[in-house]
Amino acid sequence: MSSACFVSQEATADILMRVSSFCAECYRELNEGETIHYDMQSYRYLCTCCQEKLCSSMNEACEVVREVEEGLFC
Repeated sequence: MSSACFVSQEATADILMRVSSFCAECYRELNEGETIHYDMQSYRYLCTCCQEKLCSSMNEACEVVREVEEGLFC
């Protein structure tokens, strides 16, 4: 699943060494050669599984849409 909210690319040794070697959502280790996704709203790298979950909850403006508002007193 692709989205304008993410930039997908192959994980290179340079990215893994200089930026991140873990998914920012689930903290799974990212491996060289796998497809990773840069979340342009939160400025972080995600694995494919977390990107797909996040993408399914976003609208066209890259905003996360929740069915029920979560709050302190809900």
